Amino acid sequence: MSAAGYNPRMDKAYSPAAIESRIYARWESLGAFAPSGVGPAYSIVIPPPNVTGTLHMGHAFQDTVMDALIRHRRMEGFDTLWQPGTDHAGIATQMVVERQLNAQGSSRIELGRDAFIERVWEWKRRSGDTISRQMRRLGASVDWRRDRFTMDPGLSRAVAEVFVRLYREGLIYRGKRLVNWDPVLKTALSDLEVVAEPEQGHLWHLRYPLADGSGHLVVATTRPETMLGDAAVAVHPDDERYRALVGRRVRLPLTGREIPVIADGYVDPAFGSGCVKITPAHDFNDYEVGERHGLPRINVLTPEARLTDDVPERYRGLDRFEARTRIVADLEAAGLLERIEPHQSMVPRGDRSHTILEPLLTDQWFVRVAPLADPAIRAVEDGRIRFVPDGWSGVYFDWMRHIKDWCISRQLWWGHRIPAWYDEAGGVHVGRDEADARAAGGLGPDVRLRQDEDVLDTWFSSALWPFSTQGWPDATREMSVYYPTTVLVTGFDIIFFWVARMIMMGLKFTGEVPFREVYVHGLIRDHDGQKMSKSKGNVIDPLDIVDGVDLDALIAKRTTALMQPQMKPAIERATRKQFPQGIPAFGTDALRLSFASLATQSRDLRFDMARVEGYRNFCNKLWNAARYVLANEAPAADGGEAELGVADRWIRSRLAATLAKVEAGFDGYRLDAVASALYEFTWHEYCDWYVECTKTVLQAPDASAARQRGARRTLIETLETLLRALHPLAPFITEEIWQRVGAAGGANAAAGAGDATIMRAPYPRATGIPADPEAEREMHWVMQFVLGVRQIRGEMDIAPSRRLPVVLQNAGPGDVAYLDRNQKTLQRLAGVDPPRLLAAGETAPVAAVALLGNLEILVPMAGLIDPAAEQERLEKRRRKAESDLQKLRAKAANVEFARHAPAEIVAKDAARIVELETEIGQLERQTARVRALLGR
Repeated sequence: MSAAGYNPRMDKAYSPAAIESRIYARWESLGAFAPSGVGPAYSIVIPPPNVTGTLHMGHAFQDTVMDALIRHRRMEGFDTLWQPGTDHAGIATQMVVERQLNAQGSSRIELGRDAFIERVWEWKRRSGDTISRQMRRLGASVDWRRDRFTMDPGLSRAVAEVFVRLYREGLIYRGKRLVNWDPVLKTALSDLEVVAEPEQGHLWHLRYPLADGSGHLVVATTRPETMLGDAAVAVHPDDERYRALVGRRVRLPLTGREIPVIADGYVDPAFGSGCVKITPAHDFNDYEVGERHGLPRINVLTPEARLTDDVPERYRGLDRFEARTRIVADLEAAGLLERIEPHQSMVPRGDRSHTILEPLLTDQWFVRVAPLADPAIRAVEDGRIRFVPDGWSGVYFDWMRHIKDWCISRQLWWGHRIPAWYDEAGGVHVGRDEADARAAGGLGPDVRLRQDEDVLDTWFSSALWPFSTQGWPDATREMSVYYPTTVLVTGFDIIFFWVARMIMMGLKFTGEVPFREVYVHGLIRDHDGQKMSKSKGNVIDPLDIVDGVDLDALIAKRTTALMQPQMKPAIERATRKQFPQGIPAFGTDALRLSFASLATQSRDLRFDMARVEGYRNFCNKLWNAARYVLANEAPAADGGEAELGVADRWIRSRLAATLAKVEAGFDGYRLDAVASALYEFTWHEYCDWYVECTKTVLQAPDASAARQRGARRTLIETLETLLRALHPLAPFITEEIWQRVGAAGGANAAAGAGDATIMRAPYPRATGIPADPEAEREMHWVMQFVLGVRQIRGEMDIAPSRRLPVVLQNAGPGDVAYLDRNQKTLQRLAGVDPPRLLAAGETAPVAAVALLGNLEILVPMAGLIDPAAEQERLEKRRRKAESDLQKLRAKAANVEFARHAPAEIVAKDAARIVELETEIGQLERQTARVRALLGR
């Protein structure tokens, strides 16, 4: 055993389940996730997931990206902090606990506010660590000692401080505005909590009689029940059909009220008849029209979405949809219903209650945003904050320059209660607590105060997250070191609702931007590009991919708590088709590597299980390579001279090139490029080629001790470096192997020590490994030689075990030199007898041919292959080469192409034309030989 408790011998098969939990527990026990306190600061705050939830694929993807960035910088010597935490999720959490109470025959109202809030805290203490358990399972290296919750005392203090300061500066006010209203939850909702999707409904065309009896106007609406609150009919000012009617009045059906005809550019003349009913109290666009024209705001709906007493008596108290039915019937009876048409429209629903929302006039608290938005715009304009990719800055600017005041109050019990108190005369007094409010208002202890019942929008506390988690408003060490944070990693869907608000609040209260860069990633979709949702039945729990799940359990997960139970059979069928055996256990690293490979700059990231399977195979490949390396490790005392062969020099040079790509990928937030470079090097260069090349040295009795030392040291040093390079993406398997490889090879002095971890090993850089272009050229020649013989073997269906004779024609001096130095490698990897040169004057045998530059690799066909089949193969290759040559010649003859194409492309095509002409000549000569073998 090593000092770290690792058995230097590796199991035959890689088993993620056997190592992942053990490794993570050891990391935690070592305090490996804590900031080092040394080096430049590098900090990230996690977008806090809802305390009610579980990690979905989007969370797992985002956490993989953040963890890779943190692990990379930690290994580079930065003082890294990844700040964890969860959001109290006002609406979502309150709904969970209310459902529990309802199931027990109780209710929130019956319990009372204080008892209900205590019940929520009990639920949070009991089940609120689900997220942290899942993050641990996915390898997230956050500093758990700093875990925060948006309703922790310190963060709650920050929330109150911000509210009070904004209020006293006149940037928070209370007013009656139109909001998204959920009549089930009876609260205002933010735009982010609204799900608007197309639904099939109707368009009712109604007749509004002109007040003078001279005719009528026809208006079209999808919500006839709101007509009772109409304040005007609007037409476009340039619509010749109605210009003469502007300023006249119509009689509002069923009410007896008269309302004006107004002209406004908001109206689309092509929609319906070109006349639009204006209901300022129940439509956001109509509200704006009403403000421009001074129209009254007539509220006809209660908070429960029933009709108010401000409507004719026969409709009072009716549910909105019952009222719709009765109003339409009454209009038809009065001859005022022109027609009804099928119509698809965007219907807003609450993301929690799934009920149709109503724009409703209510008394709410608002932030006056414009004074906060201007500095936030300048911060991006002057480069203090950079969006990656840069295109998202345009989206940010567009929204910020048209920003509206922010409704921050919610009619809930769970959350940060608004720090405002009312006296008996209706006066409002705001303070950090009641004592501060009394002091601010000069109120004595005898004045009775009542605190506002509402709580703050969850996004209000989230907007303070980068600095409230570091101890603000106190001047803490954390604020001075880790704020501003380095980068925010987020999806594009919350740029407006969270990113912009953090920038505004950070600048306002700290004088600094909250982060230097914003890396905006796409959203995880299913393999067909569809959004993952419970209603579609395509949701995948990331931990099911890690640990596996059987089919029955998977179906149960997908069909439980469906909002549309009728979808259950279809979802079950789709699940059985997609995962007939359930989902096998792939392990965390395979999932993380898959996520990294998806981290392109696309908006939609398609997730496919085949990708995870491919990366599981990658992990197995790496594991088996490490077993081979350790099986061939040099004795610890063997410090003799080492001689590097061409393959040793080549793999070191390729490692340097790979690390350069990796560095560029991390610097540009292109984890897909990092994953691709490491995959290609590990699988196709280190495992497929270099490991096989070393066998000709390590298994050869006549190989010198120095050559064998060179191969062994290169094997283990390259693997050790590769493990460190891979670690940010695949932390578990790299730690498990590194504990053995580092200690065995002495490649890193810390490996094997009791507190050693790859997390603290230095991240490899290309600058430390010299490039070797000559070795790369020679190894390329070896690889192309082997691939050429393998291609002949495959095309002619020759068994891999059969050794082939090889004759070389047109060999140049370089070919001869490469052949002499690599005879044993070629014989082993290509499965051939010692290749020989065609003697001067010797007639080339009829043979299958592989081309390597001007060199022709001949595999004599006599007694080996079917000449007729070989002739067909050669002719097929010739036709393909001639077709490619014809296309390239036509392209080169195109004057426009020659004038506009980059010089390097023109040169590349010219070189390819020469190659094809040479290849066609060689193929024609070989075809002639085959025909001779056939006696033709």
